[in-house]
Amino acid sequence: MSLTPRRYWLTGASNGIGAALAVELLNSGAQVALSSRTRAPLEALAQRFPGQVLVVAGDLTNSQVVREIGEHIGGVWGALDTTIINAGTCEYVDARQFDSSIIEHVVRTNLLASSYCIEAALPLLRAGHWPHLVGVASAVTYLAMPRAEALGGSKVGLRYLFDSLRISVSPDNIDVTVISPGFDATPLTERDDFPMPLSWPADKAAKHIFAKLEKRPLEIAFPALSIATLWPLSKLPDRAQLIIGKRMSRSPPPRKDDR
Repeated sequence: MSLTPRRYWLTGASNGIGAALAVELLNSGAQVALSSRTRAPLEALAQRFPGQVLVVAGDLTNSQVVREIGEHIGGVWGALDTTIINAGTCEYVDARQFDSSIIEHVVRTNLLASSYCIEAALPLLRAGHWPHLVGVASAVTYLAMPRAEALGGSKVGLRYLFDSLRISVSPDNIDVTVISPGFDATPLTERDDFPMPLSWPADKAAKHIFAKLEKRPLEIAFPALSIATLWPLSKLPDRAQLIIGKRMSRSPPPRKDDR
């Protein structure tokens, strides 16, 4: 086993689960390259953990920016041991005012940007120690839900991307894990106008993820009660799922998000 600190690249590290997970990684003594659009929270972590943080802020939906981030990490560290692609967004769709630009924005942020990060990370992981690629999907992929056309579509694509890639990179001895959070109390969900009785705070979610990552499971899904509800529903016949989905629909239609 290597005695040197593990080298991580964590995206979406400025708030929510990403920021809490960054603290968990840094408290373990790891070296962590932190990405987000917002630089200030990353700089704050760099000051709090001197010598452990590499700030690589930027817009991950820009493939050239991501390529430059990968080159910078490679120039400083030479390799990566773990990449955690956590950055993402959630926008809800109102079918009565269907706006395809919402789909485009969410897919670009959640799926395309993740593919850019994978492209930059894989050569560095191949040069790393016991490499591990991690992607954050969502438990929403288990069951079609009203208003979740953009989020679910992007996360289903992300899940398939990682599940397929797991097979393709196995000859390189790169392990791949998909994280599937249920509802969590984060800045992204605080505007949601529906109850989340099984939600976890970001710090609890981060501690759970960090503890599970060591065993490199194929999937980390939580909270358990939420998954125990959603996953069995996904095995019902399509018509039964449709009936359940209709019952979850809100009336009158929800307000349009302005994120």
